[in-house]
Amino acid sequence: MTDLKASPTAAVPAPTSIETLPFSRALNAGLRRAMTESDRVILMGEDIGRLGGVFRVTEGLQAEFGDRRVLDTPLAESGIVGTAIGLAMAGFRPVCEIQFDGFVFPAFDQITSQLAKITNRHEGALSMPVVIRIPYGGHIGAVEHHQESPEVYFTHTPGLRVVSPSTPNDAYWMIQDAITSTDPVIFLEPKSRYWQKGEVDASARALPLHASRLVRRGTDVTLVGHGAMVATLLQAAALAEPEGTSCEVIDLRSLSPVDYGPILDSVRRTGRMVYAQEAPGFSSLGSEVSATVMEKAFYALEAPVLRVSGFDTPFPPAKLEGTFLPDADRILEAVDRTLAY
Repeated sequence: MTDLKASPTAAVPAPTSIETLPFSRALNAGLRRAMTESDRVILMGEDIGRLGGVFRVTEGLQAEFGDRRVLDTPLAESGIVGTAIGLAMAGFRPVCEIQFDGFVFPAFDQITSQLAKITNRHEGALSMPVVIRIPYGGHIGAVEHHQESPEVYFTHTPGLRVVSPSTPNDAYWMIQDAITSTDPVIFLEPKSRYWQKGEVDASARALPLHASRLVRRGTDVTLVGHGAMVATLLQAAALAEPEGTSCEVIDLRSLSPVDYGPILDSVRRTGRMVYAQEAPGFSSLGSEVSATVMEKAFYALEAPVLRVSGFDTPFPPAKLEGTFLPDADRILEAVDRTLAY
């Protein structure tokens, strides 16, 4: 394959125990570990080699593993994913980086019409171990096509697994689990979390790839979200506590399939639920989760499930993103409404 000898400019070594890392470096360490364990793992994308990617997630990996395993591709997302499909057919495990969320749409046909359907088309005889990494969401003041929340397009597509870590530890482990999956995985990385630090425990996997996670215990209201919104939910819960309201927080982690067990258990304890997301509310992931909770925990609910989301408009210019994106105040307003029933 290639010369795997390390270079003086190689990226930071993977943690060997508990270590504090930024989200982006945790992803870097997870990718390195996966590439070290299998020479079938190939990274490909625009500017991911010498530059290390726009967000430096792949920094140092080309120097360490060579330019045959960390490929700088042309600016052609459809070509990147199409090539990855061919590599997967040949026995490789390609990991594609889409530079920004809004750039994924030129590859949409390859993802939804080909990648998602090939295994079913071959009655399970041909697997598609392809990971597509997509930085997504707001809070960075970017321009048009650089701030989107396209998750529902992919959760609506049978044949794709869709996940989104919210912490460095989850980023480290979930990228490795996604790479070992025999199904295609859309790996959504909340770009506003890239610089946030947290503990990474490289000695023990915390949860399976498709498990939701209880983040904070509470008794009055269940708050559910994914990606960057989890931090906002925790902020809202902390602000509510001095006012006498105890909020439980669930991190979805896996958007397709959804692990409803912890969500339903929590709702049956609290009797109330608020779902928050950056994406517009109509026909969204929040719509699906809320409807399922209403169906499966109806008799435990003391109030309707409420949703807080971005507005049903295109993502606005940077100066207006603070109005568009849900914040702790909007979440707390929904908490107040559900407690008023």
